[in-house]
Amino acid sequence: MQQLAIADGIAVLTLDRPPANAINDAWVAAFHARLDELAARGDWNLLHVRSQLRLFSAGADLKDMRARYGTPEGRAAFQVGVRGMQVLFQRIEDLPRPSLAEIGGPAMGGGFELALACTFRIAAREIQLGLPEVRLGLLPGAGGTQRLTRLVGRAVSERLILGAETVDGAEAERLGLVQWSAPLAELPERAAAIAHRIAGLPPHAVAEARTCIAAALDPAADGFAREVSGGAALLETPETRALVARFLDRKG
Repeated sequence: MQQLAIADGIAVLTLDRPPANAINDAWVAAFHARLDELAARGDWNLLHVRSQLRLFSAGADLKDMRARYGTPEGRAAFQVGVRGMQVLFQRIEDLPRPSLAEIGGPAMGGGFELALACTFRIAAREIQLGLPEVRLGLLPGAGGTQRLTRLVGRAVSERLILGAETVDGAEAERLGLVQWSAPLAELPERAAAIAHRIAGLPPHAVAEARTCIAAALDPAADGFAREVSGGAALLETPETRALVARFLDRKG
């Protein structure tokens, strides 16, 4: 269902569940297993999520929906499955290292919610993505209402979710749903370049910067104080002192 390969500090997780990378309980369990593998290793600085298929992910498995929606017990089981997706996507968001979703095909519903859980997103300009669940009388309940609103604000989130609107990758970049877009033919090369650039940065500084950014969104946190304490802690590391010394030497 997913393939994991690690090289040059990049953990590439390739989605490969034909025909549409549909998400079910087994898919979620397999993804957790891949994350367990990463948790046991220290040779990666970035998780790069991509798809082997024409679609990034079509979201929830329609076979599960057909099997479960006919009875109260089945509907309850389906909601348990949605909660499982929430847990997985939160685990991705909480990874100690950043993540990049390379969206090279349609990403709908849970598929786009997976991408929203990643730190970075790049999409092909030609593809469609969105959270159209309201069309079915449902919610994007695997974190979509929360992450999209935090990402782009209430107005854009209401436009897309309440209007069940899908957009192409170019419009997604304009609205702030993704940080980058590229023509489909150029997407793998662009995504790889971004992944290598970020993976090559000092991981201890990236981790501290992520903590400070998170503090900016936490009303209970003092983000300015965190910048001071985090910066002081970085200055005590041999890695930072060596990098700063080299920078100052080059500047004469």
